[in-house]
Amino acid sequence: MNKFMLQLNLVLKRIFDIFLSGIAIIVLLPVWIVISIAIKFDSKGPIIFSQKRRTKDGKIFEMYKFRSMVVDAEKMGTGLFNYANDPRVTKVGRFMRNTSIDELPQLFNVFKGDISIVGPRPCVSYELGEYETLNKKYKKRFQVKGGITGLAQARGRNENSWDEKVTLDNQYIDEFKKKGIFLDIKIIIETIAKVFKKSDIYEEKVDGAKNDAESAEIAEKEIIRIAHLPDDGE
Repeated sequence: MNKFMLQLNLVLKRIFDIFLSGIAIIVLLPVWIVISIAIKFDSKGPIIFSQKRRTKDGKIFEMYKFRSMVVDAEKMGTGLFNYANDPRVTKVGRFMRNTSIDELPQLFNVFKGDISIVGPRPCVSYELGEYETLNKKYKKRFQVKGGITGLAQARGRNENSWDEKVTLDNQYIDEFKKKGIFLDIKIIIETIAKVFKKSDIYEEKVDGAKNDAESAEIAEKEIIRIAHLPDDGE
């Protein structure tokens, strides 16, 4: 795909994002209301959970989700990792996570232009360590805007390791240059099928012999280590 066609597809991608997210926000209004009421009755805390994440060029933005855990859950237990039977997840939160409803507020992020519907999943601001010192493989995934879903989510979700996710993210970047907006449509369809199957919702422990907190600590350090490994030839 030449530069003109690539730019055209990027413009079409943004139009597609605005149109689809705008329609979804309006159509899903009854869902917003019901879920908001359920969250308030189920546990103390705000309806919307916001978190600093990274998108294109490492830019940090506030990503929105329906709150599915107790307040300050990120500072408890397994931190950013969510294993099966996580006690921090609320009753309503468990339902939302099983159906991916907790992700819906990100449609506002798409409408604003923070992220796209399809793209590499935005990482938490500190999840991969320092952005400036990421190796080339991990930094490549930030060449495009993050997304609500992506190739990594459609092809495995939490079944994939972080390194496998990055490989698929980079594959998406390369394939988009060839296939354009049609690739996004295909990934959206695959993602919807994945959600209905309710598969790969929870992360797998790196060491079954460790408790959840210990396993999360090991996994967190390993992710950052791999993300900063020297590039080939260095």
